[in-house]
Amino acid sequence: MSTDWQSDLRKRGYRLTPQRQLVLEAVERLEHATPDELLTEVRRTAGGVNVSTIYRTLDLLEELGLVSHSHIGHGPPTYHLAEHHDHMHLMCRGCEEVLEAPLELAEPFAERLRATLGFETDMRHFAIFGHCANCAAGRRAPGGGESGADGPEADAAVGRS
Repeated sequence: MSTDWQSDLRKRGYRLTPQRQLVLEAVERLEHATPDELLTEVRRTAGGVNVSTIYRTLDLLEELGLVSHSHIGHGPPTYHLAEHHDHMHLMCRGCEEVLEAPLELAEPFAERLRATLGFETDMRHFAIFGHCANCAAGRRAPGGGESGADGPEADAAVGRS
């Protein structure tokens, strides 16, 4: 493990319970996971853990700055370790892979929002939908094209042409 969670929790007046450790390890392993996905992962080794334990543990771990969540799509939030650098998420509509992109890439956009609308963005919770390099290449290949909401308009919305 890359983080000494036990020390981090003790400094804040908490202890590293088996449930907290299992949730932290699952978040680390799965990288971007919903509470249900974390529950499934935790239950591989601790069958008695229920979903309310997962939610309570995630709330505490986020309050303590050990995990962070993002809303990727219309579903439940996904969690990742907070020690990972701040990033935004790129969600592939083809293979559903979640990629991380440095916030610096979006800074011109965020600056334009500030200058034009006075709006301060929290890009850490930002998700952009489109197609990863592999799926985009497959879509451009002869016979690999799709149409509809995932067609060229969707690619244009994320800066692809």
